[in-house]
Amino acid sequence: MGEDNQLNFAEDTISTWAEIILPLALPNVYTYAIPQDQLSRAQPGCRVEVLFGQNKKYAGIIKQLIHEAPPYKTKPILNILDDSPLLFPQQQQLWEWISQYYMCTEGEVMAAALPANFKLSSETVLIFNEAIGDDFSNLGDHEFLVAEALLLKKQLQLTEVQQILDARHVYPIIKKLLEKNICFIWEELNERYKIKKERYVLLNPQFDNEEALSALLNDWKGAAKQMELLLAFLHLYKIEAEVTQTALLKKSGATAAQLKGLTDKNILLVEQRRIDRIKTLPKNVLIDFELSAAQATALEEIREQFTKKSVCLLHGVTGSGKTQLYIRLMEEYFNKGLQVLYLLPEIALTAQIIRRLQKHFGGNVAIYHSKFNDQERVELWNKIRTGEVKLLLGARSALFLPFKELGLVIVDEEHDASYKQQDPAPRYNARDAAVYYASLFNAKVLLGTATPSLESYFNAQQHKYGLVKLTERFGGLQLPTIEIINTAQVAKKGKMMISPPLKEAIEQAIAADRQVILFQNRRGYNPYLICGTCGFIPQCVHCDVSLTLHKYSNKLHCHYCGSTYPKLAACTACGSQDWLEKNFGTEKIEEQLEEDFANSRIARMDVDSVRGKTAHDQLIQLFEQHRLDILVGTQMVVKGLDFEKVSLVGILDADGLLSFADFRVNERAFQLMEQVSGRAGRKHEQGKVMIQALNVKHPVLQLVQQHDFEKFYEYEMAGRQEFFYPPFSRVVMLTLKHKDKEIVSAASEKLAMLLRQDLNEYIVGPAAPVIGRLRNQYLMEIMLKLPKEPGMSLRYKKVIRNHINLMLAEKNYRSVHVIADVDAM
Repeated sequence: MGEDNQLNFAEDTISTWAEIILPLALPNVYTYAIPQDQLSRAQPGCRVEVLFGQNKKYAGIIKQLIHEAPPYKTKPILNILDDSPLLFPQQQQLWEWISQYYMCTEGEVMAAALPANFKLSSETVLIFNEAIGDDFSNLGDHEFLVAEALLLKKQLQLTEVQQILDARHVYPIIKKLLEKNICFIWEELNERYKIKKERYVLLNPQFDNEEALSALLNDWKGAAKQMELLLAFLHLYKIEAEVTQTALLKKSGATAAQLKGLTDKNILLVEQRRIDRIKTLPKNVLIDFELSAAQATALEEIREQFTKKSVCLLHGVTGSGKTQLYIRLMEEYFNKGLQVLYLLPEIALTAQIIRRLQKHFGGNVAIYHSKFNDQERVELWNKIRTGEVKLLLGARSALFLPFKELGLVIVDEEHDASYKQQDPAPRYNARDAAVYYASLFNAKVLLGTATPSLESYFNAQQHKYGLVKLTERFGGLQLPTIEIINTAQVAKKGKMMISPPLKEAIEQAIAADRQVILFQNRRGYNPYLICGTCGFIPQCVHCDVSLTLHKYSNKLHCHYCGSTYPKLAACTACGSQDWLEKNFGTEKIEEQLEEDFANSRIARMDVDSVRGKTAHDQLIQLFEQHRLDILVGTQMVVKGLDFEKVSLVGILDADGLLSFADFRVNERAFQLMEQVSGRAGRKHEQGKVMIQALNVKHPVLQLVQQHDFEKFYEYEMAGRQEFFYPPFSRVVMLTLKHKDKEIVSAASEKLAMLLRQDLNEYIVGPAAPVIGRLRNQYLMEIMLKLPKEPGMSLRYKKVIRNHINLMLAEKNYRSVHVIADVDAM
């Protein structure tokens, strides 16, 4: 059908055109003509099949219909793939806003937003050239075989050519056939999403009554195995009401042939049914808890703020019961028939929260995150689009789902840097995008955290957002006491992992049948090795970073590009075998704990130990059920997890958190330490936090010890204002990449010179970042600190984009890659 459209297309009959978004990093959308026979089905938000470039087919999205002919010749849309729009207008508005604000293309947003199975797969098809006839005398043997098959079938898929020639590499043969005009190539788009079906076994209705069934069983004349299978079916049917063929054969130990014997006799029937890949619970609502007086007051204040403002910041200390407020609000909006999006910064948090939400909302709550397979994502997408799912819990990518009647967005742990997408584009912040997205529905947004981002708190102080505070822990418990341990005395002997006071506190906690969490923000065994003779440090050949020793693989790992190297026995510089192990990662801590606490149950939580869809949840449940005593981990143990029996938290290297070269270093360190300390003493008693540090006089440590966010805010904002950093400015970080150091350095100087023509007072750099080479690409950075003038944001970004294009237009710099990161984290 698509081919006929292309051949029979008459442009003078066209009255309507469509702007199409393609899933590519193209600076503009492209206009295509809509053939008359497809005009009635063309709607914004529908997918269409189009040709782009050299006869390459893509599935694009109709952005809008236009009725004025463009001043150039247009290609036709080949096919409309959807009967109804895949997107609502609000999703398309979100795509456009993200592309403008975050300086990317709508195609990049589309590629990130749509599940892979909506993008379709392109498969090469050979079409026989009828005009060539059947004279194949000038063809080689392999060419002849393919040509003869084409003559008979008229078209062949690439996989069929591979079967005919019994070879995988068939492109040289295809190339010769194309050169001799035997055929031409067509790209065929195939829908990847497949409906999942399951075979269900049913009893023939004539045996539904007790009398007929008894007669069948008492007068049985069939094979004994078939009788066993029938009895197994009746037993399963009584327990489960619905019996799948797979479950029946597994339970009975019977074969498909034996089942066929019963279906041939018309005793059992087998039918195929469409089933959901995502299993759901019964759809009941049970809110069985009472709010404390402080929580009830906070809930009323949130409602009050929502009458005046669209966004409200809930600043509640750790353990104050913010999740219970979320559940009450979700219930209110659910009862109104509106949809609720509950965002969490990453998958690590969803397992524990989903169990709490399912307890109260049953199958009414669904979950969406990156560990779902493509087929599951499509099914959930459709359920959100139709309004079947009202309550959705998800990580960053859930923001792109096509909500129909969105009423409330909850952004939990709103301060978390994981809400910011890093690579690839679009480099959006899901928290900020959620505020814009909600505004398109006139929906409300609740930002919740114990440690607000300075930007959000500043917006609340400026009365742009509402502000509600929850200052006491649920049940009247006190916030944990914080003890800072000075490790300066033992620093000369190498960094001590577990100081004597912390070791003693761990022993006391375990003796009291309590649990312990230890936090170290470095994974692996040793963050780096150094030769004791010449000072050589093994580095990645692709990146300018030291390698981390991992015990589980006994290899050196690069945490930036993923490369691995054999562990060095001797120094490659001097031949010495005297290696010094510097610093410590979670693997080494786990090993030390197993040595010091041999009778305790110990586990590690980091990206190396938690793999697969359910591994994280299984570890969390083990800790919840007190089948583990000590949990050591990276940031994964910090974020929002709620454990009843944790009485002690240890932060093993506070200096490491405070030593990054970044203007947000103090903010992130305060948030991390306050959040991890909040895991202690949440249920029965006041907890204890022990922080190991060399620089015990650091102001941030003093403020963490006092749990004083207000003073930290004042301290940090003074520096931000003095040096014109966010929230007083908007940061755009330009990163230039190239495999040649000289070229990227010259390109960055050229770009900086161009930018200074319009934005001179706002430019910092160019300069090489701390890590100046990644994946064989040298890096240079230019930071722009732009003023937050109303209406000027888009103008500044347009100026930046124009100067980037001018630089890239020069022959020497065409191969330089420039990344623009707006509101860089």
